[in-house]
Amino acid sequence: MSEMEKRELPANMYFSRGSLEDLEEINEIEHICFPPNEACAREHFIKRLTMAPDHFLLLRERGEDGKDTIVGFVNDIATDRETITDEMFTDIVEHKPDGAYLMILGLDVRPQYRHRGYAGMLLRRLIENARREGRRGVGLTCHDFLIPYYSSFGFRNLGVSASVWGGETWYDMRIDF
Repeated sequence: MSEMEKRELPANMYFSRGSLEDLEEINEIEHICFPPNEACAREHFIKRLTMAPDHFLLLRERGEDGKDTIVGFVNDIATDRETITDEMFTDIVEHKPDGAYLMILGLDVRPQYRHRGYAGMLLRRLIENARREGRRGVGLTCHDFLIPYYSSFGFRNLGVSASVWGGETWYDMRIDF
């Protein structure tokens, strides 16, 4: 963990849960952070924000003008599955509020806020929440170049994923408690 990631949040930043009011900003950030073949479609965010709003963790910054900006977010679903399926990205039917695992569907940080440890703060908060909720673990898929990053948080590489979301090769990673 870098020194930056160990720091506290600046006084003008805070965590919150997502809501449909955040839809346009969340959708905008997603399409900045991911190429078109990997980005979540707006209609899928509507489903997730409607049926599982507690599974959107936002990091916000309050500007001098009092207006809040979403710096980044992480979203997941709860499930008893141990790895991600492509259907999890498009359909909320896999979501079970009391599921054993949280499956991360996206971790997004606006480009101008990157390299400040905010993605790590979001990830650590989600992992802490999963532990506190009594989950068995947290899973995700990532590209091969991100394996070392997620490994630094305790995730272990389970190998090539069955997911082919966006026509890409993904790797399943999971942290078990």
